[in-house]
Amino acid sequence: MKIATYNINGINGRLAVLLRWLEEARPDIVCLQELKAPQDKFPKKALLDAGYNAIWHGQKMWNGVAILAKGKELIEVRNVLPGDDLDDHSRYIEAIVDQMLICCLYLPNGNPAPGPKFDYKLAWFKRLKKHAKYLLSEQVPVVLAGDYNVIPTELDVYKPERWVDNALYFPESRKAYKELVKQGWIDAIRHLHPNERIYTFWDYLRNAYGRNAGLRLDHFLLSPQISGRLTAGGVDAHVRGWEKSSDHAPTWIEIKDL
Repeated sequence: MKIATYNINGINGRLAVLLRWLEEARPDIVCLQELKAPQDKFPKKALLDAGYNAIWHGQKMWNGVAILAKGKELIEVRNVLPGDDLDDHSRYIEAIVDQMLICCLYLPNGNPAPGPKFDYKLAWFKRLKKHAKYLLSEQVPVVLAGDYNVIPTELDVYKPERWVDNALYFPESRKAYKELVKQGWIDAIRHLHPNERIYTFWDYLRNAYGRNAGLRLDHFLLSPQISGRLTAGGVDAHVRGWEKSSDHAPTWIEIKDL
């Protein structure tokens, strides 16, 4: 089974890119972030025509998350990260798919930092850690996939010295991610490729993609009940080079079927 995560950066404006990639890569499950579309503007029919059922939580102009499943039923569990009833950002959705709990997240960017946006990022991270700990206690197969907006280590960034003033690389951000993983999660891509420079994002500026000046921001965290089934993983970096593509590339893993 192939599971992917992809910050599409505007699903309707980049629908052709998404459909082209789905046809080429044929993932079984896809977590999408940054839909930038209200609930009623999600392209449900186009995805159904491509063979994918979907659940989504939209938001006008920004944010938005979705889970797609090729020919499989999705049972929505929640579409809000617990812990703050006043938070109206569409950044989290969970579904049961094929006896797995698939959690799609879009963690706040946090820039400019320091400031209110960075405070919100850390507060959201705290809520995520609390909920992730609860999910581990359930002892079921869980995939936490999405755009974490965190560069975990120097290995995950081109020229790290250029990012020391960015919320993606702040010590507090990296510490929060490390604490999350230490709960008992497996960082799937880093587990499979412990010493490789692997990027999932390239800025539109300064020919970053052409120079391979990237970042690893999109991560899969796996619970112990599924991590043993991990067989492969990588990034479809070539998609970043397509016309009108997102600044992220699809990231994927493969797991053994039950």
